[in-house]
Amino acid sequence: MQFSPALLALIEALRCLPGVGPKSAQRMSLHLLERDRAGAGELARRLQEAIERIDHCSRCRNLTELEVCEICADPRRDAATVCVVETPADVLAVESSGSYRGQYFVLMGHLSPIDGIGPEELGLDHFQKRVLEEGVTEVILATNPTVEGEATAWYLADALRSRGIKVSRIAHGVPLGGELEYVDGSTLAHAFSGRRPLE
Repeated sequence: MQFSPALLALIEALRCLPGVGPKSAQRMSLHLLERDRAGAGELARRLQEAIERIDHCSRCRNLTELEVCEICADPRRDAATVCVVETPADVLAVESSGSYRGQYFVLMGHLSPIDGIGPEELGLDHFQKRVLEEGVTEVILATNPTVEGEATAWYLADALRSRGIKVSRIAHGVPLGGELEYVDGSTLAHAFSGRRPLE
């Protein structure tokens, strides 16, 4: 059976979502058109509205409808401490912990020369200027524990230390409640290298 061009285009468009392959995109498309046309219309309206209204914060690059996001504008946050993360989802994860009350900078990715992503694409010039102009005393690097995330963290740490800024890295290791026999070697290596004395 041959699908119509419009349906094929919808299936292909849905494949831009993470984790959605051809079969999943086809299933979603058919569901929306067969069983939930009202939901499809609402989804289209909400997506268009989000595209028109949401942009990047001028200070931290997080997603917001404002010029400066609510976190950056909050005077109760510690402006001398900035946590660097890769994505807006990482900001949500850190915020949900309730343990951090500083500011953020969102890279919107990580260094990846193969993909053409260098310091300019991550806004690192803007970030370093902000650190120097706003009196930031500590930068916490919370990039992902991947090869690219580690490379990004090392690049930033090198650039910031040369300017006298305290740089720290979030700990990576054994999850709370985890059992050592099920933890991979790389995670254990991080846990051992990041160990600290009990007080």
